[in-house]
Amino acid sequence: MIRTDKAPAPIGPYSQAVLAGNELFCSGQIAIDPSTGELNGSDAAAQAEQVLRNLGAVLRAAQMDYGNVVKTTIFLVDMNDFAAVNTVYAKYFDAAKPARSTVAVAALPKGALVEIDAIAKMQ
Repeated sequence: MIRTDKAPAPIGPYSQAVLAGNELFCSGQIAIDPSTGELNGSDAAAQAEQVLRNLGAVLRAAQMDYGNVVKTTIFLVDMNDFAAVNTVYAKYFDAAKPARSTVAVAALPKGALVEIDAIAKMQ
């Protein structure tokens, strides 16, 4: 199990990530600021920035980075936010473009607008 204080602590009975062999399975991240424990960002783009910083912290705790990510899933409360979140996402995955799914959901924990999970692989 991977754990870092640089990303929010789980808000339920799960791990931030689990390393299985050379694959890392990262739990979904929402825009919780790990220093305050509060949701950060009033719109989906601002929340996506925090989500991806959180995901990066989990990757670094496993001695990986965004280039190791092979698959992500983005969960959006409003598909109208797709373009804004995509713009933020592209900044973090500019060179490596993992496979991805984007799904509309009815709600997310703590009233978040976006959540992203990932699978990464050591090279």
